[in-house]
Amino acid sequence: MRANGRRTTLADIAQAAGVSVATVSKVVNGRGDVAPHTRARVQELLHQHDYLAPVFRHTEAVESPTIEVQFKGGLKSYVAETLEGIVDAAAELGASVVVSKASSAPHWARDLVSAGRRAVIAVTSVYTAAHLNELARSGLPLVVLDPLHLPDSRVHSVGATNFAGGLAATRYLLSLGHRRIAYLGGPAMAVCNQARMHGYRAAVEAEGAQVPEAYVRPGEFTYETGLLGATELLGLDERPTAIFAGNDEIALGVIETARTRGLRIPEDLSVVGFDDTSLARMASPPLTTVRQPLREMGGAALRTALRLAGGEKAESHHVELATELVVRASTAPPRGR
Repeated sequence: MRANGRRTTLADIAQAAGVSVATVSKVVNGRGDVAPHTRARVQELLHQHDYLAPVFRHTEAVESPTIEVQFKGGLKSYVAETLEGIVDAAAELGASVVVSKASSAPHWARDLVSAGRRAVIAVTSVYTAAHLNELARSGLPLVVLDPLHLPDSRVHSVGATNFAGGLAATRYLLSLGHRRIAYLGGPAMAVCNQARMHGYRAAVEAEGAQVPEAYVRPGEFTYETGLLGATELLGLDERPTAIFAGNDEIALGVIETARTRGLRIPEDLSVVGFDDTSLARMASPPLTTVRQPLREMGGAALRTALRLAGGEKAESHHVELATELVVRASTAPPRGR
C-alpha cells in the first residue's frame, strides 16, 4: 500500500524501477525474457511495496494456472508416485506444475507469487507457523499431501485411511496365526505413523493380547530404519514372527536384515509394508503391503489446489482416500501352524 492508502500498482513499481510496465508484468508472471539485474531490482521493489499479484484471474485469456509442488528429502518412490498423480491431473485440467525442494529462504512465498504460482502443494514437508504466515501474507493457498503433523486450520490436506490400513494389515497377520507381531514405524509424532500404529495396537488388543513395549519402535520412513530396527527386534529373546513396517522402504530393510541372519521370508518371518510403491512389487519376495492410492491422492491435491486458487471453497479441510491390503508372498502362517 502507498502512504495515501492506495494499493501499489504495476505502474508505481515500473516508475520506481525506471522500467516499463510491461517489464514489471513479465517479472510478476515469471517470464524469462528479463535481464537478471532488472529482475532483481523489480523483485526487491515488489517486496518493499508489499505488492501482491492476483492469485488467479477469471478471464478467458488467462494462461494455464501454475501450481508449485514442493517436497523435502530425496525423490523417493513414494514422492515420485504422488508427483505422477499430480502431473496427470494437471495435464487433464489444463494446469502447469513446477516441482521444487521445500525452501525457507526469506520471502520465498512472495517470490513464488512473483513467479506466477497460484497455490502450493507440499509432499512430505513440514510447515512451521512462520511458513504458514508467509503463505497467508502472500495469498497462496497450501495443500499438504499425507501430513506429518496435525494440519493448521488454514491448511487443506489429502491423506489416506492410515488407521484402517494398520488395522487391516495386523488383522491379516493374526488370521494367519501370528501372535508375536511387532510394529516398526516412522517418526513417533507423525500423524500418519501414529494412526498406523494405533490400528496395529487395536487389532492385537481386540484379540485379548498385549503389545510388548519392545515390539513397537519408531524411526524414520527409511530403509536404514528397517535395517537397524529389525536388528533390534530379531535380537530379542522372544523375537517376533511377523513385523508390520510403517512403509515399504522400512519393510525392505527388515527383509535384508532377516536375510543376513539366515532367516527366510516368509517361512521364518512374515513382513508387511505400507504404501504399495513400485518397491513392493520389485521386492524379493514380492511384499504384502497396505496400498495407499498415491496417484489418486496426488490428483485430489491438485484439484483442491486449483479450487482454492480460483477463490472457491474446498469441500473439506482434510480428505482421506481408502487404503487396501494387497497380499503377496512375504507373509505366511508361522512355523508350526
